[in-house]
Amino acid sequence: MRRLSTLLIYLLLILGSLVMFFPFVWMFLTSLKPFAEIFDLTLLPQAPTLDNYREVLFDTQFPRWFLNSLIVALITTASVLFFDALVGYTLAKLRFPGKGFIFVLILSTLMVPTEMLIIPWYVMSTEYGWSNTYWGLLFPGLISAFGVFLMRQFFQTLPTDLLDAGRIDGLSEFGVFWRIAFPLVRPALAALGIFTFLGNWNAFLWPLIVVQTPDMRTIPVGVALFSSEAGTAWNLIMAASSLAVLPVLLVFLFFQRQIIEGVVLTGVKG
Repeated sequence: MRRLSTLLIYLLLILGSLVMFFPFVWMFLTSLKPFAEIFDLTLLPQAPTLDNYREVLFDTQFPRWFLNSLIVALITTASVLFFDALVGYTLAKLRFPGKGFIFVLILSTLMVPTEMLIIPWYVMSTEYGWSNTYWGLLFPGLISAFGVFLMRQFFQTLPTDLLDAGRIDGLSEFGVFWRIAFPLVRPALAALGIFTFLGNWNAFLWPLIVVQTPDMRTIPVGVALFSSEAGTAWNLIMAASSLAVLPVLLVFLFFQRQIIEGVVLTGVKG
């Protein structure tokens, strides 16, 4: 009976995986079709071609959009990993008045919808001349309340005696954080880094508002506006979408173990 239930569970998981994976297969195969085959109901292209990818890469600003998204995602990820870890360590291992209140105040920002912050962000970026710049794209995501919470929970599990040993050896407080505590929370850093990278790579609303020129668009904004400009050229739209989703698939492919480990440890130590 147990084997039968296990078999049914695996069959359902396989079926669900196929259902979720099929749109990606359809998108990729459509990107290989010439325009004349787009509205055929056949799954496989009869005359596969890479001309769609050449047109997207060389006749549009897609490479610039890709570079913009990569710059924004990498810088915000590095900033979140460092500053969230630093704040999390401070709240977990240092003693100072109002520490609990500050932590609750940081957590309370998670209840504020992003849509409510768009107007103050836009007013700030306009007043300081950050519109249509990399800094305007970057500043809302340089630190996250969720990352602070996650890192604080992990730092609390580190033995204080280990940190005290570093202080006795003459390390400064930052040295204790950087040389002892920081390397010990790599699972949390890996999970936070992956989620931050993917979140910023897929960000749409804020880049759509703060960017005014085509050369400063990020991948989601560029592909969305390109799809409206391309009209019924679904072969080009699918080619652009396939290129846009490629980094996301690579991240999941190469870092799935870190994602699972980070989520599991977060649930255990939270």
